[in-house]
Amino acid sequence: MSTEIKEKELIKIKPKEPFLSKRRKRILVDPLDENNPITIQVLGICSALAVTIKLEPTIIMALSVVFVMVFSSLITSLIRNFIPIRVRIIVQLAIIATLVTLVSEFLMAFNYEMFKVLGAFVGLIITNCIILGRLEAYAMGNKPYESMLDALGSGVGYAWIILAVAFFRELLGSGSILGFKVFEFIGWSSFPTNALFVDSIGAFIILGIIIWIQRSRNGYIEN
Repeated sequence: MSTEIKEKELIKIKPKEPFLSKRRKRILVDPLDENNPITIQVLGICSALAVTIKLEPTIIMALSVVFVMVFSSLITSLIRNFIPIRVRIIVQLAIIATLVTLVSEFLMAFNYEMFKVLGAFVGLIITNCIILGRLEAYAMGNKPYESMLDALGSGVGYAWIILAVAFFRELLGSGSILGFKVFEFIGWSSFPTNALFVDSIGAFIILGIIIWIQRSRNGYIEN
C-alpha cells in the first residue's frame, strides 16, 4: 500500500521548469517585437516624443525606466498576496514612486547636468502607463522571477524604440550622434540638417515609420 502511495506522489511531482525555458523565453522576448509596448500596444508615447531629441539623455531615460520596471515588478510580485485589492493601485504607485525617487536622487548626486535635463521627465516615470500596466496585468498574478522577465522584456522593448527615435532625430536634426559631428567627420560638412526633427513632429514622423515597418513585417492588424 505504501509503495502505491509513493508512486502516486511521484506522478504528481512535476519536473522543475528550466531557468530559461521556452515559455519563459517567450515572456522575455515577446515585448521586444511582436507585443512591443510602444509600437503594438501604443503606450508610453509621451516620453518617446519628449526626451528623444538627443541620444545621451534618451539612454539615461531608457535605463531608468528599465530599472524602475524590473524592481517594481519584483517587489509587487513578492508582496502581491498581502496587498488588499481595493488599494492595490495606490500600493503599486507608491512602489514606483519610491524607485523613481531613488533614480532621481542618484542622477542629482552623480550626474547633475543630466538631472537638470531630465529631472521633470524622470518624475513622470511614475505615470508611465507601461510600468503600471505590467504591474497590474502580470506582477500581481505571477511569481517574482517571471514577473522580472516580463518587466525586463517590456522595459527593453520600450528602450530600443526610444533609442531608435533619438538616434535618427539627433542625426537628422543636429548632424551628430552623442555630440559627435558625423557628417563633418565623413567630409559632408554641408549636409542640410533639418530643424523639423528637433521638434516633436520629427519624433512623430520617425516613430510612425518604425511602427509601420514593424507592423508590416509582423503582419499585425488592429482589431
